[in-house]
Amino acid sequence: MGIQDIIEGKKQWRAHMARVKALPPDYQIVYKEMQKYLFKVGPIGLSDGQLLTGIVDFFEEGVVSGKGVLELLGNDVAAFCDDLLKDTRTYADIYQKSLSGEPGTAEK
Repeated sequence: MGIQDIIEGKKQWRAHMARVKALPPDYQIVYKEMQKYLFKVGPIGLSDGQLLTGIVDFFEEGVVSGKGVLELLGNDVAAFCDDLLKDTRTYADIYQKSLSGEPGTAEK
């Protein structure tokens, strides 16, 4: 990864966060909590940005349709996040597998 890639990544992240800041306050709060949860659970493909961008797209559509954020997600935001990740491999899964496996069989 060269310096240009890092600069481009920062530009994309700033543009993404500008979209988040344009959302209503209740959407911003829920997005930030979802972001914390997803960073903690660690889906392997999170770094490509598709998941977080998709969430912002979904939220923007909800704002346009006049729905509250909990109308879109339901009352259990963590369960919504788990549903997003149900078929996705996470770093937590890899860690769990390494704990249950034989010594020296942890994945890289």
